[in-house]
Amino acid sequence: MAKIINISEAASLAIHSMALIAKTPEMLNVNEIAELTHASRNHLAKVMQALVKNDFLSSIRGPHGGFALANDPSNISLLDVYEAIDGKYHEHYCGIEEGKCPFTTCVYGPLVGKFTSEFYDYLKNKKLSEIL
Repeated sequence: MAKIINISEAASLAIHSMALIAKTPEMLNVNEIAELTHASRNHLAKVMQALVKNDFLSSIRGPHGGFALANDPSNISLLDVYEAIDGKYHEHYCGIEEGKCPFTTCVYGPLVGKFTSEFYDYLKNKKLSEIL
């Protein structure tokens, strides 16, 4: 079944982690970010690996290591981060797959389409620098 407006825990962790790293002058490691976000360290580590792999973050190992932004936060949209974790954004307007709904007119009316479009526009137009 398709989902209406969805942001996974992983994508939410990615956006929050990126914002924490951007606003903190010193490098943050996985343990520190997990503590600040109250997230599972193991889950967060996988999210952080994906952000490094997609060139959003650089990482340094060791006792004084951690993560740093690889790009200027004014050049990173929240949609960029979302898609790095959850894949290409797809608008979903209903919880029932297209062509399988028993109704000819949407029971939600235009409301779900409006929410979905606004969510997409917010992610697309909001830069990481704007949420610091």
